[in-house]
Amino acid sequence: MPNIRRLPETLVNRIAAGEVVERPASALKELVENALDAGAGSIAIRLGEGGLTLIEVADDGCGMTPEEIALALERHATSKLPGEDIQNVATLGFRGEALPSIASVARLTLESRPRGAAEGWRRVVDNGAVVEEGPAALPPGTRIRVEQIFARVPARRKFMRSARSEWAACHDAVRRLALARPDVGFTLEHDGRRALAVQPGAGVAARAAEVIARELADNAVAIDFRRGDLHLTGIAGLPTYNRGVADHQYLFVNGRPVKDRLLAGAVRGAYADMLARDRHAVLALFVSVPCGEVDVNVHPAKTEVRFRDAAGVRGAIVSGLREALGGADRRSVQAPAGEAMRAWQSEPLSAPLHPDQRSHSIFSGRGWTAPRVSEAQAVWRGYESAVMDAPAGRAETAEAAVPDSVAHPLGVARGQIANTYVVAEAEDGLVIVDQHAAHERLVLERLRAAGAGGNGASQALLLPEVVELDEADCDRIEAQAEALARHGLAVERFGPGAMLVRAVPAALSGGDPHALLRDVADDLATNGDTLLLGEKLDLVLATMACHGSVRAGRVLSVAEMNALLREMEQTPRSGQCNHGRPTWIKLAMNDVEKLFGRK
Repeated sequence: MPNIRRLPETLVNRIAAGEVVERPASALKELVENALDAGAGSIAIRLGEGGLTLIEVADDGCGMTPEEIALALERHATSKLPGEDIQNVATLGFRGEALPSIASVARLTLESRPRGAAEGWRRVVDNGAVVEEGPAALPPGTRIRVEQIFARVPARRKFMRSARSEWAACHDAVRRLALARPDVGFTLEHDGRRALAVQPGAGVAARAAEVIARELADNAVAIDFRRGDLHLTGIAGLPTYNRGVADHQYLFVNGRPVKDRLLAGAVRGAYADMLARDRHAVLALFVSVPCGEVDVNVHPAKTEVRFRDAAGVRGAIVSGLREALGGADRRSVQAPAGEAMRAWQSEPLSAPLHPDQRSHSIFSGRGWTAPRVSEAQAVWRGYESAVMDAPAGRAETAEAAVPDSVAHPLGVARGQIANTYVVAEAEDGLVIVDQHAAHERLVLERLRAAGAGGNGASQALLLPEVVELDEADCDRIEAQAEALARHGLAVERFGPGAMLVRAVPAALSGGDPHALLRDVADDLATNGDTLLLGEKLDLVLATMACHGSVRAGRVLSVAEMNALLREMEQTPRSGQCNHGRPTWIKLAMNDVEKLFGRK
């Protein structure tokens, strides 16, 4: 057996660096976090080749003395844990591993000057060895320069990606930290080009617009939600303002940028009935909880956290986001596609109007009557009337339904285009409504309201269904049987590998109990959270609403169009359908006049 020996200090540091410094973005994140912990009000960052050849971070923080510089480059030396209570960490860094780890795999130059000191001090460490030390001229604060990272660790360097990929990772890391601290100014340069410049003192909404996208300021809602000791703040994009990837979701716990599965899952749950499955919300979400309620010491990179009450945190995030988005009411993204507008403006009228079209203009409610209603349409309209609570004996003609003024936010219906879009006249412009998307949202909100305010209504099965599952899945469902019953799903154990379904939620009475229970079992195995059943019901209700709403291609009377508009004005989240698409757009009168060359 070989003799046990103590590893050299340089090798120990390189091994530790593998945990802390995965790529240039990891090193950059640690350096910027150190600057923030030092009380910096302004941070300047320079990168070369995506951080592969150069990472420089300069701040105006408290600075360090020569003795503190030497100590900071030793392993497990930190100023951020005044005591030994690692459960109450209030700073971004706390392990004391970042600087020595980086210095062991790169050439690191550390210069610092405390406030009030006559001069600064400089120390250079080249891959673990101190090669230079002496006075340095710099303003109060700290400047750290990292060059040729992993140059002498070829096994690590060959796994680095291209300079462009590494730059993208660095840029993302800086943006997340800039969002976390809107009170701090940031500048970022890459290969001599200024990529980011934000001034200190901005609010969260203003900083999010600068860092994420400028149009977010007009297409988002503010979040301010409290539940017990948890405080949720930030800015959430409207469902109609979404992206095809989830890389525009910025999540923070006690000011720390994280990429946490629990939080990401809660965001998906909150937007579940408002976004298509392949679309993702845009938001910056800040979760504040007592330090003792969250463990930030899960991973050396500190991007993962563990909550003491994970289910409570998830439920609070879902509730807070839905409350904020519900307050947005009718809002949706109101930016008509530029190409469509240009095509509309430039395309000539290729064919003359049909005589019937001239006599029944969509921009006039006069002289237009609803088409004859077939027996099938009459039956369907009876169902629709029950869902929408339309007044009994409503008029079928336009004259009886058009209000006297256009003071309503969504205006007064003037007609229908392609039996799909309702055209309305408002005081400040022209409103076009997608009738299917709009009614889909209205039906969903009514179905949801019908099941609120108590225990979920259930539908007993005439013959109970036996659903065979893995024994572990049966154990999970049995443990949550009482909670599931509150949602209307009554189950009991039926042997080692089967469950007996006696009743299902009333909203799912026509569904497949086998598929439902398997999906619930999968959710419990993945998240262990019965809240997901409620979210599942929302998804099913959304599907039902889609199939039970006014279809595109159906002719509506003007009375029905106005009933749709009035209901939209009173319904939360009516600005988008259940899949995140806008239900209406508005063309301001100025834009309409520009189309005709009047302005």
